Amino acid sequence: DLQPKPSRPHWFERHAQPCLAELLGTALFIFIGCLSVLEQAQGSGRLQPALAHGLALAIVIAALGEI
Repeated sequence: DLQPKPSRPHWFERHAQPCLAELLGTALFIFIGCLSVLEQAQGSGRLQPALAHGLALAIVIAALGEI
């Protein structure tokens, strides 16, 4: 039993949803990255910001990857 596919997705799914996902993902990525550098502990060097950016990127991809 094949069901007919909708002809075109709604305008929200085509235009607004990807833009909002991009905005939210970029804001989260920049916010977490800046916070990781703000209170950098002595001796952590470049490891803490790199791990924070990597974790933020993984979260954004996991949460918004389907969009």
